[in-house]
Amino acid sequence: MDIEARLDVVGIVVADMGKALSFYRRLGLDAPASADGEPHVEVAVAGGLRVAFDTEDTIRSFHPGWSPPAGGGRTNLAFAVDTAADVDAIYAELTGAGHHGELAPFDAFWGQRYAVVLDPDGNGVDVFAPLAS
Repeated sequence: MDIEARLDVVGIVVADMGKALSFYRRLGLDAPASADGEPHVEVAVAGGLRVAFDTEDTIRSFHPGWSPPAGGGRTNLAFAVDTAADVDAIYAELTGAGHHGELAPFDAFWGQRYAVVLDPDGNGVDVFAPLAS
């Protein structure tokens, strides 16, 4: 194929826009508070990639037969931070705010401090940093 495709948007379907954006703001995404009630929100991140959030009703507006997938663990986002202490701090902040800690911070055999927290819709969100050598 001679067509060049490039990744431009990562889309996340959410049950509650305000809850989802509150979670991702804690990870540094710059979504204005005024977006909490919107049906569709896009946030630009470094490198030109965009993260788009759509409510379940928005998806159903053009795909009437859509329903949320059963179970979890199909999609996740991974956020890099500078230090192992940053991983621990973000995990503590998110779980302290009531989000489910799926995997507490640990020193992974591949050389990173790693943790997983679930967003309000059950998507895994990884936070990682290189281990000091």
